[in-house]
Amino acid sequence: MHYLPLAPGYFSALVLVFIVLLLLIQLGALRYAYMRLGVSSRTALILLFGSLIGSYFNIPIAQLPQEQVIMGREIAFFGMRYAVPYVVQWPGTVLAVNVGGAVIPTIMSAYLLLKYDLWGHAAITVAVVAIACYALAEPIPGLGIAMPVLVPALVACIVALILSRIHAAQLAYIGGSLGTLIGADLFNLGKISGLGAPVASIGGAGTFDGIFLVGILAVLLASLTGPKTATT
Repeated sequence: MHYLPLAPGYFSALVLVFIVLLLLIQLGALRYAYMRLGVSSRTALILLFGSLIGSYFNIPIAQLPQEQVIMGREIAFFGMRYAVPYVVQWPGTVLAVNVGGAVIPTIMSAYLLLKYDLWGHAAITVAVVAIACYALAEPIPGLGIAMPVLVPALVACIVALILSRIHAAQLAYIGGSLGTLIGADLFNLGKISGLGAPVASIGGAGTFDGIFLVGILAVLLASLTGPKTATT
């Protein structure tokens, strides 16, 4: 299954941000920041590029049962248009995992956890971000679960800086990525029924943009905090 998780115009904006980062890295402006995050600039580029391309692909993992949902249609009558609800039998929703918004960030988070042994602080950061995301996430008919774009990145960065300035960037990435997936998507799986969404993608539409921005802000945060880490 493959489709863009965002509207073409907004997805193009993320691509533009990536291109700008690419140019900055090639000029050496962000190389030091990536090294402090714990990966080489080449690896970071591959991760960001993989997230953008991977966001187009969803791996189906389950088929939610069919259900009755309320849809809406418009009826014209003497020049007036009226919204009339009606009940339809929805064939069911495909539950999937987004490659760019879930698989890649989870792998990267696991790598940072193992490399820096941040289990305690990471658990706190993930928990706080998950609670914030769960509180603000809303079920959107036809889409699934959505939430404000900047919340995961901002909350993750603030909590990470409070817990550890040395490893703030790593904690921000881990907490922002896993906290969003857990709080916005996993905790709200029970709300998907009845939304009439053909696909409910974990890490896809509704949360992908927030997770992608977490990666960018974590890299920028790394340029301001923590000791330099040598990478190859």
